[in-house]
Formats: sequence, structure tokens, C-alpha cells
Amino acid sequence: MEFGLLNVMQIAGAIGIFIYGMKLMSEGIQRAAGNQLRNTLSNLTNNKWLGFLTGFIVTGLIQSSSATTVMIVSFVNAGLLSVVQSAGLIMGANVGTTVTGWLVSLFGFKVSLIEYSVPLFAIGVPMLFVYKAKMKYWGECIIGFSLIFLGLGFLRDAVPEFTEQSLLFEWLKEFTQNGIWSRLFFVVVGIIIAAIVQSSSVAMAVTLTMCAQGWLPLEIAASLILGENIGTTTTALIASLIANKEAKTASRVHFLFNVIGVMWMVLLLPWFLPVLSSFLNFAFGTVDIYNNHLDMTIGLSAFHTAFNLINSLILINFIAPLSKLASIGLQTEDTYSIIKDKTRIKFLENTGNMPEMATIQLQKETKRFGEIIIAMSSSFKEIINTTDIKKQQKLIKRTKQYEELTDQLEVEITEYITLLSKEEMTSQTSLILRTILNICNDLERIADIYLQLSMVLQKKIEENIYFIPEQREKINELASLVEDAIRIMNENLAETDYRSVKKYQAVKSEKQINQYRDLMREEHLNRMGQPDYNIKSAMVYNNVFQSLERIGDHVVNVTEAVVGEI
Repeated sequence: MEFGLLNVMQIAGAIGIFIYGMKLMSEGIQRAAGNQLRNTLSNLTNNKWLGFLTGFIVTGLIQSSSATTVMIVSFVNAGLLSVVQSAGLIMGANVGTTVTGWLVSLFGFKVSLIEYSVPLFAIGVPMLFVYKAKMKYWGECIIGFSLIFLGLGFLRDAVPEFTEQSLLFEWLKEFTQNGIWSRLFFVVVGIIIAAIVQSSSVAMAVTLTMCAQGWLPLEIAASLILGENIGTTTTALIASLIANKEAKTASRVHFLFNVIGVMWMVLLLPWFLPVLSSFLNFAFGTVDIYNNHLDMTIGLSAFHTAFNLINSLILINFIAPLSKLASIGLQTEDTYSIIKDKTRIKFLENTGNMPEMATIQLQKETKRFGEIIIAMSSSFKEIINTTDIKKQQKLIKRTKQYEELTDQLEVEITEYITLLSKEEMTSQTSLILRTILNICNDLERIADIYLQLSMVLQKKIEENIYFIPEQREKINELASLVEDAIRIMNENLAETDYRSVKKYQAVKSEKQINQYRDLMREEHLNRMGQPDYNIKSAMVYNNVFQSLERIGDHVVNVTEAVVGEI
């Protein structure tokens, strides 16, 4: 039998069906369990073993360690997980991804996959037309599961028996007789394969299929699997390129964790595999993982699980030094990086098109929006209190930069939400997205008012208008009340679950602002007729305290939006 272009296309097509099935099933589960999955990952304690178990379960369910690690990196970037917490999750994800190998080795080569996978479409397809969104997502999951095994069945049929390929036999023989160098060569091949398909599960399925057809000896196949463990880390590394220091550190920990494991296993592989073979014989009876091709697939699945489990149990005790090593060469952002950073959106990169997964990032971006507002508030107070003209001009310029940044943030967040709205989502996710739009509108209006105030103060400086000490004192007091209200607002924005926010403190703060504004206005009107009360200073003063009160209104609007009253 000749192996030509048609065979290559059949193999590529089978892998394509397998990959699409993995994607469909993973996204279906993420959509169906979106909010619960998000909260499970983001509300972990500092218990590394709980993190390990969570990473294992989540990855075992969604069948993609790449998807799990990208989510983990994005949560670290959003400040919801520490690097230490993320390390436990990532280690668990590495073990969880071995579930795919077991499914393939136990069912992929011993039953007629096409015969059993096609009937599943009869269950999954009707679910796509059900009114309930969650039922549709589970339908996608079932169809994805069917496509995984359909693709695997096609792949098994497309890959020819090894004995028919004498040229390939000679080529492989040349590369498999060089001891550790052969193992290292195939580790590199495994890295390349997993990096290309962006999934160790897909690469593992291809490797198992090649073994089932007799293409690869056990030791070389195990080396490929080790390389695939490293190759799958490229997804998270790429996702972290534009992230903050902590997220970069988390992705590097993932990379280092797998590289260190591969280093010791490559050295011990000739001794580890016989021990594994003896264990499988003891546990399951006669199992020949060296010569029986179907037994070899089970042996490789056991090797994949054992390697990741042992590596995790060893390195989970060294998370702190691993994190320190991973952070070498990474710089912490300086105080004014929010202005210097040309990339305005910090947390919305690489979140994919999954609304349920993206909402946590949007909430973090909204919190960042609030941090810009508090910075504008601080700049305003400095402008009021400094007598250094150059410093005042510098602060006014910075306020303009902050305002430009908030304009861009509002536009990009709105565009991002518009893009997400085209995807299917739960009603809860839709509500959160509308809430974030309302919040961003109020935050942008606050930034506009602070810009207007800076322009008023700039004109005051240019025209040599001065506040009397009493006016300056009153403005400082009101500005402090407003700043306190903004801090309360930011605390509310920092909550992962908006439903847990109470608005009592925000309403109380707004009442204090209104009462003090009324006091200032009354005193201002009483003094208007007095000859020593400068009219130009009075007009600026009136403009300032009225504007600060308007900021207070928008601040409480944000909290009302958070609790669902807007």
C-alpha cells in the first residue's frame, strides 16, 4: 500500500475533526458552567492541595489544560489569584489533562468508535434547538464528545500499519538507537507538535494512535509525551506576553514545572518504564507494554499520569522558589505606568470569545477605571493646595492624560462588550455586561468633570485669581468627602460577585457630600453682598463645589449600578 498525499490529507482531516470536537466540548462545558467555573477558580483559599485538586477536576471536565492555564493566567493578571495559588492549580491541570489519554487508550482502539459516536449526535443535535441556553451548551458538549471519538476513529483508520512502511522503519531505526540523544530528539519533536496544535491532549491522541499502529517503540513514544508536556505551555506563555508581572510569573512557573519534570524523567526513563510495566502486570494481570501495541497505549497513558502526578507531588513543595526563579528579569510597573503604558486595555487580552470567562476580566478593567478616578481626585487636591506654578501645570497635564485614558477605556470596553454580545450567554452574564456599561458611563462622566475642574483651575491660575483660606479649607473638606466616596466605590468595584455589595456606605457618603455642599452654598450666598468678597474668586469657588457634588452623584450611581438598581 502506497502512502501518498490523500493519506496525509485524511490524517490531517481526522486530526481537524478531533481538535474541533475538543474545542466544542470544552467551550460547551465552559458556557454551561461558566459562572460556577469562574467562581470556583477565583475564590480559592491559599491551600495548595485544594488548588491542585481544583485544577485536576476542572481540566478533567473541560479536557483542555491549555484552556485551564490560560484562565488561570488571566485570573492572576486580574489580581484574583496569587502566583502561589495559580501554581497549585496549574499542577492539578497537568494531571487532569491525562484523562484524555485514558479515554483514548481504553476506548479508542478497542471498540468501533464511529459506530458508537454517531448515535450521540441523535442526542446532542436536538438539544441545540431547545429554548434553554444551558441545554444548548450541553448539546454542544455532547456533539463535541462525539466528534472527538469520530475524529479518533478516522485517524486510526487513516494511519497505516507500520510494517507496510519499510522506508519509515529504516528512518526511525536510525533515530532510535542513540540512547539519551534519541530521547532528547523526540522530546523536541513532541514540543513542536504540541506547540503547533496548541493542545497536549491532541498531541497525545496522535502519539497513541501511532503506537497502536506500531509506528513507535515505547521509550520513544514516552519521550514524545514528555515533549508534548512542555509544548502545551506555549499557549499560556503567549497569553501572558501582554499581561502584568504576576501573570508572566505564573505562566513561567508552568513552563519551569514541566521542563524540570522532563529533565529528571529523560534521565530515569530506561529504569522508570520497567518499574511501570511491573506495576501494571501486578495490578491488571498480563500486560505487555513493550510488544503489544494496544497494551502499549495503556502503558503510555499510565506513564503520562504517573509522571505528572509524581512531578506535582515533588514540586508542589517548592512553589515559592519556583515562583522566585520564574520572576527573574521581570520588572514591576512604576507608579505612573498607567499613563506610560501605550496599551490602554490591560486585562481584556487573550480572554477568548467566552462571555462567562470574560466578565471577570471586564470587572477587573472596571476596577482599574475606578483607580484612575482616585488618581484624578488626588491630582485635583494637589492642584488646589500647591503654590508651585510648574507643579500645578504638570498636575493639570496629567489630569488631561488620565481623562484621555478614560475616554479610550470606555470606548474599548464598550466595543469589547458589543463583540461579546454576539455570543450566546446566560441571563446573569448579560446582566453583568449591562451593569458594566452603566458603570463605565458614570466613571467616564466623573473623569470629564475632573478635567473641567482642572481647566477651571488653570484659568484661575492664568488670571491670578486666589481663594481665601476659608474657601480653600471648605474645598479641601468637600474634596476629601468625595475622595472617601470614590474609595468606597472602588471597594465595591473590587468585589468579584456584585450581588454581595451593599450600598449603605455609598448612600451615607453621598448624603454627607450633599449636606456639606448645601452648607458651602448657603455661606457663599450669604457673603455675596459683602464688599470684601471677590466676585471672580466666588464664581470659581461656586463652580468647584457644584462640580464636586456632581461627582458625588455619579459615584453613588456606580454603586447603584453594581447592586442592580440601574
